[in-house]
Amino acid sequence: KILKEKGAAPSPLEEEVAKALFDIEVSPSSDIKADLRDIVICNAQDFEVKNRTALIIHFPFRVWKNVQKIQGRLIRELEKKFSKKHVVFVAQRTILDKNFRRKGLKIRPRSRTLTSVHESILEDIVGPTEIFGKRTRISVDGTKLLKVMLDPKDKDKNDVEAKMSTFSAIYKKLTNKEAVFIFAEA
Repeated sequence: KILKEKGAAPSPLEEEVAKALFDIEVSPSSDIKADLRDIVICNAQDFEVKNRTALIIHFPFRVWKNVQKIQGRLIRELEKKFSKKHVVFVAQRTILDKNFRRKGLKIRPRSRTLTSVHESILEDIVGPTEIFGKRTRISVDGTKLLKVMLDPKDKDKNDVEAKMSTFSAIYKKLTNKEAVFIFAEA
């Protein structure tokens, strides 16, 4: 269940997450059993947010499409298993810098640019819910603040409101950018 590059040993936390995924897969009552068969993780990390712990799970990009189909249900199952933790899924993406020709590539696909990877990470983090709109606020001292509006119809779904601070803390950790999450007025 864990896919590490070049034989790196998985950490105890990753073992635990993989075991939890496996348990969900083999449990007879699980309705996402078939979808979980070919899903693997490539890394998991704990992250302190105010007074809670968040669990960030990275999936290889190849299996991300399958993960998205069952994201809501899988997050719910994993939050039951890891009580008191907010679970967030992110796809493992590659960023190519400006001198990508050194790596022997002719062109740099748009999906590998820093900007587009950060946009995608933002969408991954808030997943099951959708992003409704974005505003960038640039303050007088030049710092940028991204205001992300989430879909108001997801407001009452699986405690998204409680996770808002987690979302911004994780986005800050992964991309070093400030973001604030709010619900758009319907």
